[in-house]
Amino acid sequence: MNNEKHSLTTAEWYVMEVLWQHDHCAGREAVEQLAQSAGWSRSTTLTVLRRMTEKGLIVCEELGGVLTYSPLIPKEEATLRETTNFLERVYHGSMSMMLSAFTRKQPLSPAEISELYAILDKAKEASEHD
Repeated sequence: MNNEKHSLTTAEWYVMEVLWQHDHCAGREAVEQLAQSAGWSRSTTLTVLRRMTEKGLIVCEELGGVLTYSPLIPKEEATLRETTNFLERVYHGSMSMMLSAFTRKQPLSPAEISELYAILDKAKEASEHD
């Protein structure tokens, strides 16, 4: 499967979070981490790891006699892809509609407002140079 088009499931996000924090994560360590964070059994964790390996989302290697797992998708790429999918699915690609909905539901702090202005200023500069 081409991992560039794959949207991660909730279960896959749990695994990826562990692997982004612990590259070359031993299977035993992944089992322990996911038992704590997701309440998974050993067999559930190993099944999800196997399926994600088959999908090309992670790689399984033997290092020193221990099976280790590493992500094949950087966190930034997965986050951007998920955000883009969400924006398209829920707000039909409208960033302003999404921001409007979020700011009506939850007030922004002055620091967050300043940060948004800085982001918008950078976007404006970039669009003027295109």
